[in-house]
Amino acid sequence: MSATRSQVLSLYKHILREGKKFVDYNFRMYAVRRTKDQFRSNKEISDSSKIQELIKEAEENLEIMRRQVLIGQMYGDGKLVIESATQEESKSR
Repeated sequence: MSATRSQVLSLYKHILREGKKFVDYNFRMYAVRRTKDQFRSNKEISDSSKIQELIKEAEENLEIMRRQVLIGQMYGDGKLVIESATQEESKSR
């Protein structure tokens, strides 16, 4: 069970890191929020076959996210107004 736990935690961290790479603010925030919500909602599952199925699904979603991040980086428009304001606030602190 600990191997599965470490595998799930590792996958969770990879998905969060990849989600934070989205160029677009809205996609980035959605990816992080959705990842956290999905992992929290599946936290109580103890059936090993269901866990393996969810791990496989998460790995597939991670690959999709990687492709989408790459496409976003290639064809990104730039930062939104909200991102500029957030960065200026953090620099002034």
